[in-house]
Amino acid sequence: MENGFITPIRAWGSMSDISGAGEAEKKGGQSQLFQNIFYNAVQDVRSTEQNLQKQQYLLATGQTDDPHTLQIAASEAQLATNMLVQLRNKALDSYNELMRISL
Repeated sequence: MENGFITPIRAWGSMSDISGAGEAEKKGGQSQLFQNIFYNAVQDVRSTEQNLQKQQYLLATGQTDDPHTLQIAASEAQLATNMLVQLRNKALDSYNELMRISL
């Protein structure tokens, strides 16, 4: 069968196989990857909130032809915020679990 546009499934060998992880390891290891995950999540929340505010402004001033984009922007902002909160909760749970480990 021709390879074409279908990418074969392959197992991940390590975290460095994830896209972008190789550069993170060069700059400071796994902590840099962990930091990038949170940084990207915060940036996503900021950008979706800005988009929501823009859509609210456009709807309020009558400059939009499709008011459904406001609901889409609100859903995206809520989803991004929920994702960041869940990342924070999981990080705190992991930290608390590490603190319970006795050496």
